[in-house]
Amino acid sequence: MVQGRAGGTGAPFNLGEVTVTRCTLRLGDGRTGHAYVQGRDKAHATRAAAIDALLQGPEGSALQRDVLDALARDELEARQALAEKAAATRVDFFTLVRGEDA
Repeated sequence: MVQGRAGGTGAPFNLGEVTVTRCTLRLGDGRTGHAYVQGRDKAHATRAAAIDALLQGPEGSALQRDVLDALARDELEARQALAEKAAATRVDFFTLVRGEDA
């Protein structure tokens, strides 16, 4: 069940149900990875679980630095570009005070 909030800050309410795909796998060396992804993308869940397992080993910090941090930077840049595009179209409304209202 997915919850929402009115205005992003109000009381939580049940918005509806969502499909989730779960994957747990064990690498040859015994490390286990787990993942839950929204939707029915089995390959995505498998990749996420494999990365979870790899992060637990000696190559985890290199994987974090070289792959995941780069993906996070790309995602941040894409979000900032979208926010800048939206901000360029923003209209500020204001009310003028007329003489008889003062």
